Amino acid sequence: MKKSKSILSLLLAVILIVGLGFTVITGIGKSKSGAMKNIKLGLDLAGGVSITYQVKDKNPTKEEMSDTIYKLQKRVEQYSTEASVYQEGNDRINIEIPGVTDANKILDELGKPGSLSFQTADGETVLTGTDVKSASAKTGQDDMGNKEYSVELNLTKSGTSKFATATKENIGKQIAIIYDGETISSPVVRSEITGGQAYITGDFTYEEADNLASTIRIGGLKLQLEELRSNVVGAQLGEQALNTSLKAGIIGLILVFLFMIFVYRLPGLASSLALVIYTEIVLVILNAFDVTLTLPGIAGIILSIGMAVDANVIIFARVREEMARGRSVKVSLKSGFQKAMSAIVDGNVTTLIAAAVLWFKGSGTVKGFAQTLAIGIVVSMFTALVITRMIVFAFYGIGIRKESLYYHKMKERKPINFLGKKKVFFSISIAMILAGFVVMGVHSAQGNGALAYSLDFKGGTSMNVKFDKDYSIDEIDKEIVPVVEKVTGDYNIQTQKVSGTKQVVIKTVTLSLSEREKVNKALEDNFGVKESDITAENISSTISNEMRQDAVIAVIVATIFMLLYIWFRFKDVRFATSAVLALLHDVLVVLAFYAVSRISVGGTFIACMLTIVGYSINATIVIFDRIREELPLMKRNTDLSELVNKCITQTLTRSIYTSLTTFIMVAVLFIMGVSSIREFAAPLMVGIVCGGYSSVCVTGALWYVMKTKVGKKAQPKKKKK
Repeated sequence: MKKSKSILSLLLAVILIVGLGFTVITGIGKSKSGAMKNIKLGLDLAGGVSITYQVKDKNPTKEEMSDTIYKLQKRVEQYSTEASVYQEGNDRINIEIPGVTDANKILDELGKPGSLSFQTADGETVLTGTDVKSASAKTGQDDMGNKEYSVELNLTKSGTSKFATATKENIGKQIAIIYDGETISSPVVRSEITGGQAYITGDFTYEEADNLASTIRIGGLKLQLEELRSNVVGAQLGEQALNTSLKAGIIGLILVFLFMIFVYRLPGLASSLALVIYTEIVLVILNAFDVTLTLPGIAGIILSIGMAVDANVIIFARVREEMARGRSVKVSLKSGFQKAMSAIVDGNVTTLIAAAVLWFKGSGTVKGFAQTLAIGIVVSMFTALVITRMIVFAFYGIGIRKESLYYHKMKERKPINFLGKKKVFFSISIAMILAGFVVMGVHSAQGNGALAYSLDFKGGTSMNVKFDKDYSIDEIDKEIVPVVEKVTGDYNIQTQKVSGTKQVVIKTVTLSLSEREKVNKALEDNFGVKESDITAENISSTISNEMRQDAVIAVIVATIFMLLYIWFRFKDVRFATSAVLALLHDVLVVLAFYAVSRISVGGTFIACMLTIVGYSINATIVIFDRIREELPLMKRNTDLSELVNKCITQTLTRSIYTSLTTFIMVAVLFIMGVSSIREFAAPLMVGIVCGGYSSVCVTGALWYVMKTKVGKKAQPKKKKK
């Protein structure tokens, strides 16, 4: 690369950092597109209310569903312009209203069907809301040619017949339009209306006509709805979760920068600059494409930062190897990027598979995690393979070519006999997995459940309450629990103290809205707790059963797709099979951790497991990529076990560093995050460590056993002389 071109490349990098940074801070244009402050926040960050309804009517039509969704959308828009209503499956409707202060009141109002009726002066109901096909504000002219606003009504076939009879009998009289017991209009009948179309006129402004039309339009829902799940998040708790997670991300990023620069010197500096660009691009994308950011979504971004560093570690480890063989800096850089390409692409594609399965099988915040993780992975590949490369070669091109800035000589490590200890490693793995099953069996026998299932998996009501005092476990049992028991009548209440905070999680049987409000009132009267400091969630047993099934299906589907991809890429089913067995190992070990630690198994459990599956396969591919590269070069008299040990040893430092950088990001998230993030980060840390262990100590050994014992091309052991 010529010096002038190198200077332009560095200048481009600076422009990207400054330009994207400016966009993130201030945005572009009148709409402030790309600004971080304009990123749409989910309910767990902005506070608000969400509810899932099940349609009680059998086999609702598409028209009935879309009409009901439309009417609910109009109803929730009075609470927030950011509110959304959307269909889930064939017979469910989700409502999300972020940023509202009186969430319980809204939940109560949404639970009412919203009755609409047309009544004569003597109280006879002549029409109901289901008889109205549509209602809209219209602009016309009166007899004097002045602008006049009215409401146009279009009735159904049944409504047309009924209204014709009513108007014929009530000419010159009023027919009141009543919504939820309140008269919203009392027009006078001028003549018989037989065509199914009527106009309400009066001294309206356009806004008044439009509001009246809207109320008539949303007044009657054709379908009966049953609440399946609801969630109320206090705004203060959401703000706290956002602030602590952002701080965790910044601190984790700084620690990773320092690590990369210390270990890899000038290339480490280049990767740090590329990571700044990576972070800015992700933030701009979140706003520009109207992605809703949730708490697990932030975790997905932070995790993908760690994985972006992994790509750079893989590249720079290759560069070091090339320089250790005596090649020049320039040749080593080119060769390093080229040889790292396959491992980076394969590793990230397998993680994308996990993200895709999460997107299709997850819901709510889990989808948010999948979305940000997928965005992060794609952007990380771009920054590692394009931006980092551009900056590193630019440094070299402007004359920074001192070998010690790119590489410091290390003593070559002799091959470690990992395969010789395979029985020990297999025994350790089996012992950990069996210990998990034993603990699950003990808990199950005691009636506590094999795992600590949250509401997502068993149904009920959960309240996260922030107190002014840091209560001990004994104080919670003696002071708080009796108050809740008295109000709810539930004497099997479960409580959990959130470590490092003044928060307490209270779990009960499913409570109605009025019962939850009584609990809120009792907590306020006895402990001075504000309603904004209480997060409540309701989940029915129907939803919880489905979520358990989805968790199992998601892991199985992701594993199958990964197996097929690795088989396709490595042209050998034994690579794929041993990788999948290692994944099963990691999943079972993490499941054992859930059993021993009694960490809540909820909605993010699926995200955690699939992330571990994706990450673990990433670490495995680094080693398999080296074995794939070395196999064609293996001499005939070389023992296959020696080659495998050599490949694992050569990639050992890389495996440790890739696990360490991701572990740093997740560990900071665990230390600084709120309780829900900690419950996600803790098993993820175990999964990262376990994934590193299995890729080094288990996967290569499994592949070796299959290679030498399975198939026609089995490689016999070399006989000792």
